[in-house]
Parts: sequence; structure tokens; C-alpha cells
Amino acid sequence: MRAVRRFAAGAAMAVVCALFFAVWAQGQASREAAGGGEGEAAGGSKVLLVLPFENRTGQPSLEWIREAAAEILSTRFASAGFQPTSRPDRMYALDHLGLPQGFQPSRASALKLAQTLDADSIVVGSYTTDGSGIVAEATLVDVPQLRMLPAVRAQGEMHDMIAVFGRLAWELTRQLDPRFSVAEETFAAAGNGVPLTAFEQYIRGITEPDQAERLLHLEQAVKLSPGFGAAWMALGREDYNGQQYQEAATAFAKVDRNGAEGLEADFYRGLSLVFSGDYVHAEEAFAEVARVLPLGEVLNNEGVTASRQGKDGTSLFIEAAAADPNAADYHFNLAVSLKRHGNLPGALNELAQCLKLRPNDTEALGLEETWKGKPAAGGTAGPDANADPLERIERTFDAAAFRQAAAVLDEMNAGRLAALTPRERARALCTQAKAFLDRGLLLEAERLYQDAVAADGKSAQAHAGLAEVRERNGDAEGARKEAHAALELSPSADAYLVLARLDLAAGSLVEADTEAGNALKLEPANRAAQELMRQIEAKTGKR
Repeated sequence: MRAVRRFAAGAAMAVVCALFFAVWAQGQASREAAGGGEGEAAGGSKVLLVLPFENRTGQPSLEWIREAAAEILSTRFASAGFQPTSRPDRMYALDHLGLPQGFQPSRASALKLAQTLDADSIVVGSYTTDGSGIVAEATLVDVPQLRMLPAVRAQGEMHDMIAVFGRLAWELTRQLDPRFSVAEETFAAAGNGVPLTAFEQYIRGITEPDQAERLLHLEQAVKLSPGFGAAWMALGREDYNGQQYQEAATAFAKVDRNGAEGLEADFYRGLSLVFSGDYVHAEEAFAEVARVLPLGEVLNNEGVTASRQGKDGTSLFIEAAAADPNAADYHFNLAVSLKRHGNLPGALNELAQCLKLRPNDTEALGLEETWKGKPAAGGTAGPDANADPLERIERTFDAAAFRQAAAVLDEMNAGRLAALTPRERARALCTQAKAFLDRGLLLEAERLYQDAVAADGKSAQAHAGLAEVRERNGDAEGARKEAHAALELSPSADAYLVLARLDLAAGSLVEADTEAGNALKLEPANRAAQELMRQIEAKTGKR
């Protein structure tokens, strides 16, 4: 299935791929000149199928954890750089094999499911209760080798269930890639921003068979956790499918634009705004996506929204047709736009392309007949040009194509990084890691900071970043170690601030005051240092 989708998406990414190969070639030459590809994640391109866990608690009220386990593990694997299959892809594969959604597969049927999804590894597991706690166990199945790796296990209190499955994901990741260096504490802390109550409501909201029940659960999830992007995304989809377009646009706007689903959210926000009649903001939404991934459906819809405002969207329709020459609607839209702006010969040519791809398009057939019956003196349209139809909006979204294009962009980024010197590469990785850290994405941030250290072990910025990650995941000792490592390499306000916060929390006010003061000497305008110094002064009475 993945191979078929990749083929269908291939034409839509011609421009992106051409640029990728140019950058990749440069990066490959740099890697070869440097003596190999050290520092690249082993197995990072593996496709993983995480199946719902088996409920061995004997409690039907905990059945929702089956899907929760798969969701948590898939999210952590994606953050670690792997490619877990999405739940919709798994549902599609089950339907393709004639199996029910709640199916608990045997080893043989799990392998068949993995082969349908072209997965390299399967994760199967189970969970049970231990008093007030939860015990989870999982096994990796190597699909090509048809072998099972040793089972791994994690346990903890039920209220820490997300962290328990986070630790399980860390153990599995270490089996997939023994060189993976992100700390276990970071995996466990990655889901700390979402209360368990909100997460349960989200899982129920994506698994309930009744649409009204799904909405109720998802609305409760975002109420309990207003920053829960995945829940907002699911709520947006439900509102969109229910034709509640204004509500859908609001929900999609709450999804982090820089996150894994940010582009899809903006695409559907644009569609929701189109169907709400807000063409100005719809055009802006599609343009945001097109700046990152100029795929045919995005360019087409940007052109449609421009046209609905009386603008000339011809250039966008040209780009859309060039990105995917086999999409009949793009040629139809280009024909209508060319005709509207006085180019009847060009319009007839594009309409012919549309009919070649879709011979039974009755609207296009009727339009061709009408246009050919009109005089085209001077290449101008006839007097009843206003009778021509509007351009067609592309309502379908190929998430597989977007994910594939996003992967290409990641490879392009890797190629650019490989072409840099070790110091420049470490600096660029630290910049990317800081963006993740500022958004609270600790796992992604640590992975990039570790890559920066691997590129340049003398990067004070990378060690200071790791110190802050360790501080946030509760590893005070590790945070101090990394902060001191940073300071041994170069004075750093960020490293001093980590030490100052740790000492303030430990009640060591003199040390905290000195460290905050050192940070302010380096960066007098640093707001975090100023606020920390005010906190210290409030405790010590110092002015």
C-alpha cells in the first residue's frame, strides 16, 4: 500500500525531489570526504507498525488503554526519528484484509498486516494491573528476518501511565538502534504536558463508533488540556466531516503549525474557511502550506481562493498542473482561468488535456463544445464569459504524499547539514533543537543536541541545551553535569541559569545568586536571568 501511495504522490513532488537530489549529492560528497556517515541515526528510516496492546486486566473500563499504548509508542518513535504507521493506515490495512477494527491479531496475521503496510518491524504488547499500578510488556518482531526480539517491560502507578509507556518506548528504541543516546527520563517526561484525564478523553474520542460520542470526548479533552494539539486535530476532523466548518477552522488553528500535523491542519483549515466563505484567510492558509510543500492540491486551492476574490490565479494553476500533470481538475481549472483572462486557445488546449485524462467529464465536454462555438477574434473571450464555471476546489488530502514530501525535506536538511563543517553543523543542530525545546518537545530537542555533540564535542551550546533538557525531565544530577561541561568549554548564560534554578530549588541561595549574577554579566538584557534574580532577591531580602 505504501508503494502504491508513493507512486501516486511521485509526480506531485517532482520539484521537491529535484532539489533534494542536488542537495543530497552535495551532502553525500561531503560525507565521503569526511570519511563516512558517523553520527547518523542507525535504522532511523525503519517503518514500524505498533499494534494495540492486549488488555489482560480483566477490566472493560481499561479497554481504552489498548489504543492509548499504540498512540504513545507511535508518537515517541516518530520523535526518535523512526516512521511509525498512522492509525488511519492501520485501519485501512485491516479493512483491506477484511478484519474488524478491534481485531487482536495472532503472530501470523500481524506479519500479514505488517507486509500489507510495508513495515520493517511490528510492536506487539499487553498490559495488566498491579494493585494501583500498571505493568506493560512489549515485543519487537523483525519482519524481514521473521524473528522476535527479547520482550521488554515497564511498570508504574496508573496515574503515570503515559510515562510508563514512554519508558517502554525507550527500551524498544534501544533495541531498534543500540546507538540511540536520548535519556530514558526524556522519553518518560515527553508526555508530561497532557493530563491523563485529557489523554483518556482523546483516545475515546478517536475510537468511539458514534460520532456524537466522539465529539463529546474530544471537546472534553481540549477543555481539560487547551494546548493538546492532537486532540484539537481530531476535533477539527470531526467538525469538518460534520460540515461544521467555522468550528473546524477554529480547531485546526489550535494545532501547532510546526508540529507533525501542522501542514495537514493548515490545509484543512483552508478548506474549512473556503466552505465558510472566508476566501481571504483560506488563501493565507494554503499559502502557508505551499511555502513548505508546494504540492498540487495546495497550489490548486490557493489559486481557487485567489480567483474567488477576483484575483488572477492562473500562475498557481500552472504550477499545480506542472506538479501533478495527471490531475484532470488542475487542467480544468487552468482552462477556466485562461479563458476568463482572454486566452481562449490556451484554455481549449488545457480543456483537451483534462478530457484526455477524464473522457467522461460531462461539464468539461459541454464547456469545450460551448467554447468552440464562440468567436475568438484577437484571442478574446466571448461576451458571455461570466457563464463559465468556477474553478474546482481539491477536497481530498493525501496524507501519505505529505508525509513522503516531508521526509524528502528532512533528507534535504540532512544533506545541507552534512555539507557543513562539524562546528557549523553543531551550531545549526543547536538552533533546530532550541526551537523544539521552546515548544516543550524534549525528546526531539535532546536528539538534536546529542547529534550536535556528536558533530562537535566542544560545542558549549549543545551541552547547555542538554543541561536544560535534563533539568526539565527531572534529572538534576545530569543537568548539573551538562551545565558544568558547557561552562568548561565557554561561558554560557544558559548554563549558569540551569545551575541557578537548580540551586534555588535546593535552597542554596548564595550559589544561586552568584550563578544568576554571572548570567546577567554575560547577557544583561536576558529576561529569564532578570526574573530569576528577582526571585532570589525576594528570598534573600537582597536589593
